Order: sequence, then structure tokens, then C-alpha cells
Amino acid sequence: MGGEKIGHSVVLTPDGGHAPWGCARFGDLQAVHFEQLLTHEPELVIFGSGLKLRFPHPSMHVALIAKRVGLETMDTLAACRTYNILAQEGRRVVAALILETP
Repeated sequence: MGGEKIGHSVVLTPDGGHAPWGCARFGDLQAVHFEQLLTHEPELVIFGSGLKLRFPHPSMHVALIAKRVGLETMDTLAACRTYNILAQEGRRVVAALILETP
């Protein structure tokens, strides 16, 4: 984000913007967190699950499935790299990143 440091969970939008994501830890994750992502009209959501790879239960992303929005899960560092590549290609991608703080 242009050298800006972000210290909280965040959503990166298709237009390159960002907003806080109200999910500080993987254990806090709820279906509403994924539902909120649909406001950005993504074709794909990249979910960064934190420091390690953890998959959300399918019930968490039913809203994405219903709208035929793809979901890829990876650790947050890999999700950042993937978002940057897809955004540079002009894809309608949203990254939902859990940034765990010690």
C-alpha cells in the first residue's frame, strides 16, 4: 500500500483500496465476514488465514458460493503476493487478510 504499514486484519479491494476487516484471529471468523466481501463485487476472494494455512469451514463462505465467487485460502504472506499479481492483471480480486498480532 505504497509503503504504508497496516497492523490489523484488512480487506484489499479490486481498486487497490483497503479497509479494516473485523476479524483479528482465525478463531473469530464468522460467515458475516465473508458476506461483507460481496459488496466489492469480486470474481475471486483470496483469504489469508494468518501465519499458517487454515481452511474455513464451508459454512463460513456459503454467500460466496451462492454468488459463484471463487475462494482461495493460503497463509497471509502468500495471499498478499497472490493478490498483487492478480490485481496487476486487472482481475476483480479481493484479499481478506488476517494479520495476527503477538
